[in-house]
Amino acid sequence: MSSMVQSVDWLAIAPPTVTAVAGLVVLVADLFLGDGRKALLGWVSVAGLAASALLLLPLLDGDHATFCLTGDTGLCSYTADRFTLVIQLLVLGGALLAALLSVTALKDADKGLPEGEYWFLLLSSAAGAALLPASRDLATLVVALEVASLPAFALVGIKHGDRKSSEAALKFFLSSVTATAVSLMGISFVYATTGTLYLTRIADRIQHVDGQFHTLAQAGVVLTLVGFAFKTAAVPFHFWVPDTYVGAPLPIAAYLSVVGKAVGFSGLILVTVVAFPSYADVWGPALAALAALTMTVGNVGALRQRATRAYSAVRLLAWSSVGQAGYLLVPIASAAYSKDAEKAIGSTVAYALMYAAVNLGAFAVAALVARTSPRNRISDYRGLYARSPLSALLLGFFLLCLAGLPPGIIGLFAKVTVFSAAVDAGLGWLAVIMAVNVVIALFYYLQWTTLLFRSPEGETERHRVPAPLTAAIALTAVLAIALSGAPQLILRFSATTLF
Repeated sequence: MSSMVQSVDWLAIAPPTVTAVAGLVVLVADLFLGDGRKALLGWVSVAGLAASALLLLPLLDGDHATFCLTGDTGLCSYTADRFTLVIQLLVLGGALLAALLSVTALKDADKGLPEGEYWFLLLSSAAGAALLPASRDLATLVVALEVASLPAFALVGIKHGDRKSSEAALKFFLSSVTATAVSLMGISFVYATTGTLYLTRIADRIQHVDGQFHTLAQAGVVLTLVGFAFKTAAVPFHFWVPDTYVGAPLPIAAYLSVVGKAVGFSGLILVTVVAFPSYADVWGPALAALAALTMTVGNVGALRQRATRAYSAVRLLAWSSVGQAGYLLVPIASAAYSKDAEKAIGSTVAYALMYAAVNLGAFAVAALVARTSPRNRISDYRGLYARSPLSALLLGFFLLCLAGLPPGIIGLFAKVTVFSAAVDAGLGWLAVIMAVNVVIALFYYLQWTTLLFRSPEGETERHRVPAPLTAAIALTAVLAIALSGAPQLILRFSATTLF
């Protein structure tokens, strides 16, 4: 029968599989380790994520596909092409850095967080996130999306007895489940009109839907996109972001800001450009409008943060991530109008890689400051240069990268790439809105940066930086500085082969 699948290509599925196996190992080991040895679970998790990332290297020799139909080997549920590998690198690298931050956070919590459950949930979510960009049918796509999301709900609310954490998890869960239900309804409409779940076959069949089912197909396209728009934190599906980031442990907020976005954007790219290219006249204008709205609301929200408000630093990064999501949406919208959709998608991937490196770096420094200032206000960063010169310089560099100012050349390069994608696609109005938002963002990024070098209030207390936190800051710094020195490499690396 044509529904029977071929043998499994274990090398192709190795990265998400090793991550999932590491999660199971941690869960079982937690039963046998005493309280004094729970720290080993963190290092096993770090090693598992590092091994998963290294297993991407053997896949660089060409495209790998598995779980294919025996009657048509061109239809596969899992494909490890260039696009998949780049997103998996982003996901596993982001999860690895979040794990390094978590090692310190769990030690500082002094048994306030359940370590075994924490590491199992983080690795499970990372496995789902690594599976998603390789998914080439809607069923696998939804399963991967939920495997990435469900553990994240628990991670946000994992602080026992913390009302803020529980409230954040509930908001995140309810809004996400609603978006998933809407998306599943859309997928059912698409399946009803095309008779298939494979993305490439949907692209062929949805063009020839009978006239009486045309409206149903359109509704299916729109509803399917809603779930992925939520995962990208696009306005108006962004309302969960600030409270979730504040309520979650800081490493999980960092994880969601990068890996969560990678999940949403890779899913959005797959359903729009691969499955629904013939409906570009539907999703193109919709995503362009969402991009304009998202970057504007995000940057204005970040601009309104008061420096003395509790957790204002995390809230600013949360609103900033919403604004950055708007920039990431621009090339995807441009793909609907561009003759070279692959180049436009490459711009989104390049921007996502830049954003991942520098945003995780900013969160890493925020985690360092939170060790002595748990309320993590922007005003707590005043005089950071006097307390920890290198941390202040690196945070300043990360913020300048996010703003797109020298010496953060990689941020400038990524913004120019996205801007060019909009102009090349004839979306001049969107490019103008983006330029205005970049200017708005300059204000709050520079305001925070200048605060780092002002004279401190009161006595200066030196920050002691634990080894895992040092490693996380160093890795992001090396990556951001290296890419600023050779920014063209990121675009060359992120060239996609989706078509």
